[in-house]
Amino acid sequence: MPTRPRRQYDGPALLSYGFRPFFLLGALYSGLSMLLWLPLLHGELDLATAFVPVDWHIHELFFGYVSAVITGFLFTAVPNWTGRMPIRGRPLLLLLLLWLAGRLAVSVSATIGWRVAMVVDLAFLVSICVVIGNEIVAGRNWRNLKVLLPLCVLLAANALFHLEAHFAGVSDVSRRLAMAAVITLIMLIGGRIIPSFTRNWLARENPGRLPVPFGRYDLMSMAVGIAALAAWVLVPSGATVGALFVLAAALQLGRLCRWAGDRTLAEPLVTVLHVSYLFIPIGFALIAATAFWPGAIPAAAGIHALGAGAIGGMTLSVMIRATLGHTGRPLTSGPWVNLLFAAVFAAAVARILAALDLGPHTWMLYISAYGWLAAFGGFGLGFLPLFTRPRIA
Repeated sequence: MPTRPRRQYDGPALLSYGFRPFFLLGALYSGLSMLLWLPLLHGELDLATAFVPVDWHIHELFFGYVSAVITGFLFTAVPNWTGRMPIRGRPLLLLLLLWLAGRLAVSVSATIGWRVAMVVDLAFLVSICVVIGNEIVAGRNWRNLKVLLPLCVLLAANALFHLEAHFAGVSDVSRRLAMAAVITLIMLIGGRIIPSFTRNWLARENPGRLPVPFGRYDLMSMAVGIAALAAWVLVPSGATVGALFVLAAALQLGRLCRWAGDRTLAEPLVTVLHVSYLFIPIGFALIAATAFWPGAIPAAAGIHALGAGAIGGMTLSVMIRATLGHTGRPLTSGPWVNLLFAAVFAAAVARILAALDLGPHTWMLYISAYGWLAAFGGFGLGFLPLFTRPRIA
């Protein structure tokens, strides 16, 4: 709970809390990026970027969209952790403009030069790390300092991405490092919010078996998962990496089973959190298969299970839930929200099938792209009134 009174805020509602501008623009940018992706891939569209098309696609997912969602989430969560005032108004606007400047700089990096683009792009995550670190330290909320580690790893991955793209022509280690940082955040934060939200809903709506409290099993499963990701960043194939991911997949599946997700089917807003997390063990299992049989199982299958499935599903779920809760709406889903969830999971499944060459490849790519566009574009446009109007009583 807050430890001091909150000053009255009388500025634009959009800038009253971090989740509002960053969820809105992050989601819309994610949908726009996917709309541009297939024409870029097929050579029908050119951007003045120094990145090859696949690198632009990967970079803007991690350091454009995901960094915006992480910022919106942390800027909303940290005041609750520390009891300090939220970042709002002009400081929030400046950070938003810094994020937009990074997106523009990357898109025209071939014109302004890769060094200038890198500096402008990195400035946003540097600022976020400083702001979040300062808030946690000032609030003496020491136990949440650990969220800074994957955030700093994401920053390092962004710097390495620019360097690899320029000197090697294509990203390699940096894209896996970014994935490892984001999946670690999901294991860390998802492991806190999924059982918590599930427990709250079950205690109110469906009494009975509840999620198992956080314990040694969770620590062990996370440690193995992080070890597997770290090994994969350095060496993406081989028996050791494969064995680590088999163990990590089993432990993460066990962790998910302990959270009683099967008892939440009456409320999709809770169920989707479990479904999203399920893509982590699925992705780990597919990466293990690639590590053992690199010629038979494409690396893209596991990567898109984690990227489109776990990251796409979890970020959309958290954005919808946080937006409803912090704008005073009921924490329940309706037909429109359920369609958004269906679209993001259809996008994830179609992209995994395309990678595995199961079904017509081109059709699967288009289903995935337009499913993603529908999910995130639909969220941004459909929730626009909630972001731009004050919280209801």
